[in-house]
Amino acid sequence: MANVTEGGHHLDLKKLSYMGVLVSLGIVFGDIGTSPLYVMKAIVNARKDASMPFDAYIEGAISCIIWTLTLQTTVKYVIIALRADNKGEDGILALYSLVKKLKKKWLYVVAIIGASTLVADSVITPSLTVMSAIEGLKIYNPETPVVIITIFILFIVFVVQQFGTASIGKLFGPIMVTWFLALGIFGSVHIVDHLEILKAFNPIYAYNLITHSPSAIVIMGAVFLCTTGAEALYSDLGHCGAKNIRVSWIFVKVMLVLNYLGQGAWILGNEKLVHTSGMNPYFGI
Repeated sequence: MANVTEGGHHLDLKKLSYMGVLVSLGIVFGDIGTSPLYVMKAIVNARKDASMPFDAYIEGAISCIIWTLTLQTTVKYVIIALRADNKGEDGILALYSLVKKLKKKWLYVVAIIGASTLVADSVITPSLTVMSAIEGLKIYNPETPVVIITIFILFIVFVVQQFGTASIGKLFGPIMVTWFLALGIFGSVHIVDHLEILKAFNPIYAYNLITHSPSAIVIMGAVFLCTTGAEALYSDLGHCGAKNIRVSWIFVKVMLVLNYLGQGAWILGNEKLVHTSGMNPYFGI
């Protein structure tokens, strides 16, 4: 059970509390919180045809993001998956310990596949996230050694992990609060430039993009990057508790949506710049 000592008192992080929510922000939402770094750039690059007007394309893409975060992350993970615990513990192996009692040998295959996808995600996500962040330095210095810096940062991160999730969450919690506030604020500033981006809340725009764009599969592949790290909501259930994760997700989702809307509005006002320079919309706002 994840616990932390504060002011001489032993706190159970699985119970809803200020510290529990702060620790959740520090260890659960790092991956999904950095998705805005690369999602919109991938979506812009995924547009291979001009059959759909650019404005409609961007509005449809933002709509896909909003409803993916709603259906995939909020409904699937926050509402449903967080209920599927094994005495408060989480993860594919915790679930397997429940179903193995059925004595079905094919369940071993399911467990292997589940563990493999977990390992694959653990390898891909950190490198993709850190590299996307470091690439922003190229705006100031095109010769920035992105790969070397990324390796160094990942090395430090993995060394620090030995101190336990509670300690790390307590340390990074305030940092993540600042990060998400920055995402929301910078996104909100640009929404007012093109208020029509708010039409993205209407799922019909997502439907039109998916059904009318010849490259819909490629586009959705880019859209699903917005849920990168969403599995952490479930895999960290044993550390933080469902209530803390659910409460913190409300704040996180609002900030993410504001940022994506802001990036979409910025793209609408800088279409030529996006196409000619290939500039990352995140760094544009």
